[in-house]
Amino acid sequence: MRSKSDTITPIATNRRALHAYDVSHRFEAGIMLSGSEVKVLRQGKCTLAGAHVRIIRGEAWAMNVHIPEYAFANRFNHGVDRPRKLLLHKREIGRIDRWLRERGAACVVLQVYFKGSFVKLELGTARGRKQHDKRQLLKKRDADRQLARVRRGARE
Repeated sequence: MRSKSDTITPIATNRRALHAYDVSHRFEAGIMLSGSEVKVLRQGKCTLAGAHVRIIRGEAWAMNVHIPEYAFANRFNHGVDRPRKLLLHKREIGRIDRWLRERGAACVVLQVYFKGSFVKLELGTARGRKQHDKRQLLKKRDADRQLARVRRGARE
């Protein structure tokens, strides 16, 4: 039986990153937020277009995660596109940093979700896809979809 802390409620997904990048490793990270940011996320408002991770002085920071202002927070509101500190183990930060430096890859934010009452981010170290790779991927997905449709029709 699943406990309440294991339930995952998705808030936002970066579908463009899954199309533009070839994701190799995935990490789960916590994020430091203010109260007004959590209230907005509970409403399901968040944009991950262009969201990525930078390692600055041994700390991981999420850049370009757009969380709009909370209407009722008045002067205690948060910055909309401010950098937000990620909560990762030192070993994970080192692994991401090495991957970014040695292989010239990018670390992108793939998803924001609630895990129990905590806000988590799914990060992925990724390499950019070429245009022809993107086209091939779309053709493959379309063929798989059609094949699944035919299989479902054969069962009925």
